[in-house]
Amino acid sequence: MGCISKGIALCGQNRIEAAMKAFDLAFIFADEDSKTIHFLLLIKAIALFNANQHEDAMERVHELATACHSADTLACRMVEAYLNVQLGINAFNDARHSEAAEHFSVAINTGALSSKPAVDSICEDLCVLFGWDIESSWKIANQKRCNALVQLSRFRDAVVSYHHMMDMSDEITQANCLDWSTAFKNKCSTLCAANGDAAFNACDYDEAIAFYSAAIDLGYGTFTIFLNRCKANTEKGREEALVDAQKVIELEPSSYIGYQLKHAALHATQRFNEAIDAFNSMLSKLEGASELHIRNLRKQYIRPVEAEAVIQKSINTQLENAPLRLLDTARGILCDRGAQITAFKTSTEYNELLRFVMTRPDPREDLHEEHIREVVEKYFRCVMLSHRWDETESLLQEIQGKVVYKLRPIDGIVKLQSFCSIARKAGYRWAWMDTCCIDKTNNVELGESINSMFVWYHHAALTIVYLSDVPPSSESGALEKSVWNKRGWTFQELMASKCILFYQKDWTLYLNNRSPNHKHSNEIIEELADATGIDREALISFHPGTKNARRTLQWACSRITTRQEDIAYSLFGVFNLRPRVDYGEKKQNALGRLLQEIINDHGDITTLDWVGRPSEFNSCLPAEMTSYKAPPYTSPSLSPEKLSESVSLLRHAGTIQSAEKLYSELDSLHAPRFAHKHLHLPCIAFRSTIRRMSPRGKDKRITYEVKTGGLQDLLITTEDELLPTKLISRTPQFLLIRPWDHSLLESPNDVDSVDDWTPPESPADVSPDGPFEEHGVVDSERALRLIVRLGQPFSAFLLRREVRTEYRRVASDYSIIAQLKNMTRIDDMKVRTVEIS
Repeated sequence: MGCISKGIALCGQNRIEAAMKAFDLAFIFADEDSKTIHFLLLIKAIALFNANQHEDAMERVHELATACHSADTLACRMVEAYLNVQLGINAFNDARHSEAAEHFSVAINTGALSSKPAVDSICEDLCVLFGWDIESSWKIANQKRCNALVQLSRFRDAVVSYHHMMDMSDEITQANCLDWSTAFKNKCSTLCAANGDAAFNACDYDEAIAFYSAAIDLGYGTFTIFLNRCKANTEKGREEALVDAQKVIELEPSSYIGYQLKHAALHATQRFNEAIDAFNSMLSKLEGASELHIRNLRKQYIRPVEAEAVIQKSINTQLENAPLRLLDTARGILCDRGAQITAFKTSTEYNELLRFVMTRPDPREDLHEEHIREVVEKYFRCVMLSHRWDETESLLQEIQGKVVYKLRPIDGIVKLQSFCSIARKAGYRWAWMDTCCIDKTNNVELGESINSMFVWYHHAALTIVYLSDVPPSSESGALEKSVWNKRGWTFQELMASKCILFYQKDWTLYLNNRSPNHKHSNEIIEELADATGIDREALISFHPGTKNARRTLQWACSRITTRQEDIAYSLFGVFNLRPRVDYGEKKQNALGRLLQEIINDHGDITTLDWVGRPSEFNSCLPAEMTSYKAPPYTSPSLSPEKLSESVSLLRHAGTIQSAEKLYSELDSLHAPRFAHKHLHLPCIAFRSTIRRMSPRGKDKRITYEVKTGGLQDLLITTEDELLPTKLISRTPQFLLIRPWDHSLLESPNDVDSVDDWTPPESPADVSPDGPFEEHGVVDSERALRLIVRLGQPFSAFLLRREVRTEYRRVASDYSIIAQLKNMTRIDDMKVRTVEIS
């Protein structure tokens, strides 16, 4: 013991070499007893540590612990722990907090220190010899580790360490640590809250949640901390947000804020019905608040039922231009309009939009309305299919109530499944295919669908054209040869669609063109123009209506349909008309009604310019659409110099007076119109005589000479017999009439097109033989210009007068729609409205 004491004293004087000799001498008296040797080695290591030989001392203890028997490990672990505590204290005092925390953790993790340590005889001797307090060391290690972690801003680790210390302490130790515990919790929770706020404001919600949770774990869960953690959990979509919201309600039962948080938390976890209940509770709290400024907050919200009405209005507007039934590409089922709306109202998109509207003080503002419209349009946007029907197409009754993707892939089902898959992969929820989305057994629905189809295709987000006769990997030119270009209904679908993609037989893109809209592809649009004869501009952007009706009729004249009435029905939408649909009425009647509506809609007489056989509906209209194949007649235009020269030749009193009278009469004419299948046609009439010039030949055509006052003689050839046998003895009365174009009243510098003239809303009925009243003052110069323009070549009808007030067309071959010119006498012209059946 003397040698040991001497060695310890020498180490205290930092006389390490002399101390080592004293310790070595002590081993002589150990009598080779392992326990004594172990004890001496521990003392030697501790003495070295006290002499600031820390690394050497720690290495000796570690090697001793490794080599000693298991019965002696407690003493080694206790020495290691105690020495680490001392190292930790030194590091902490030097502000080396990371190093201090590590040493304290090592000391605690050895398990040799505790609030009530169990020590053996060696441990007791060491404690007496060096004056150690194991219990105090354990408390210091835990407290300083907590403090070091706080200094390192490792608040979560500090809280874990704190709870570990408290869990390992008995009641006496906890009482002894009360002051430190209170101070630590105050400091740590304050720092946690501050760091949580900083992370929350930086939108680092995971960090914010961790800091707030640490503060709450220390028992400092304030209203604000629970509120902010709830918001952070809501942003992360975590269920824990609901627990926090409930805690806020418990802390402030009379406040609306807890219910506001609860609504947000439930909404984030897609518990939408419960979220609405919480929102209504929030509104009740706002309305019942005692403070005026809180009650005023109620103005920032509208009730869910009001928000639903706002969205429903937008839905109704969107669906006005959508098909009655659509295929749900996600589920593969056919949905009527009610099912579509139900699907929307159960979707995340709808509930997000509902919340948006509820939390906006004025959803009628332009930006809010635009957002509502965008969400609704995006959800309900649909893809239309344009294709040629096969014999095995799937019908509505065959797929209704079934999942399309689960049907046996045969015949038309394959096309349906492929179309739905393509639409779904492109990101579209809804798709429409005419074969199975219309109930063709319901005449009312069928008629409504036909009348609305142009609008449906026009407002669709995309039209997919399936070219079943275009092989995979086809080269340019294959589209031009497709039969799809010849079908009647596909003309409407092509013209109506704003965005279109062409797919080949194997459902790959034509020419592998991956542009979002093939109407913007120069190569494809040029091929379409060549295939259809349609103007490039019209293919890209066509506007429905009766404007330029003759041009549109020429584009559609070669199309064919399976059902004869469809040749007319497929054009209803193209002309923006809605006649009734009546299958069984036959082609001539259907086409006649369409052309009748075109004339009535805009007063457009260009539909009377055709070549072919007359219709039984009205002799002024063709029996076949192919009658419009010939290019439309275009009036020549005079140069300003030629017009001035011609006008000067007419400048004498009689001519001017007649011209002004004629101008007034023409200005009084109403627009052309149909009534009871009779065409009331404003026109300029010339009395004519006709003489047969050649006998009927093998081709059954006869040539006639027509003499007309004021006009150049005319030869016409027709199959119609203009001079019946029984009337050869006397010359029948004929009229050569020019259908009146109201645009001719305009000056030559104005737009000379009937398309830019809107006829009177209620034109006066004018008797063919009744007088015309002059009205207003007529510009003589304009009247003379009109006469000159009337003298240019024009199209005319040849009519025979049967009775005084009735006229009818007696021939309809294009050869008698004559071009006349060289008018010499104004007085030979008579302004009349003729009725043609």
